[in-house]
Amino acid sequence: MCCKKLYLLCSFLIVSLIFSCNHPVKRYGMITGLKPEKLAEYKKLHVNAWKGVLAKIKECNIRNYSIYLKEIDGKFYLFSYFEYVGDDFDKDMKKMAADSTTKQWWKRTDPTQIPLPEAAAKKQTWVGMEEIFHTN
Repeated sequence: MCCKKLYLLCSFLIVSLIFSCNHPVKRYGMITGLKPEKLAEYKKLHVNAWKGVLAKIKECNIRNYSIYLKEIDGKFYLFSYFEYVGDDFDKDMKKMAADSTTKQWWKRTDPTQIPLPEAAAKKQTWVGMEEIFHTN
């Protein structure tokens, strides 16, 4: 009985390793501006982020998602970092954008933000950043 359990555990671990190799992690860094008068509101929203939004983020293969705030020369900027573990980023982002709870969340967060010119030109809020360095 003990050997059978060990065999099943080893089989599970091997399958997990093989699956994770098929879905390499892709890291994303994004940036946007934040309206100074909306700083407290933005922070308050994220203290109690909606469970439905958090579930959709996970369902769309996003892991290790963080948002940072930095003031530079009197202007506020948000930097986000996340890891994508799926195999079709565009499909997952469309799935997220179609979610009614996420749409309601964005109706609350988008008005607090100031898209950088590159994002605004594409009618987006966040713009991607180039990864320069990473280490494990």
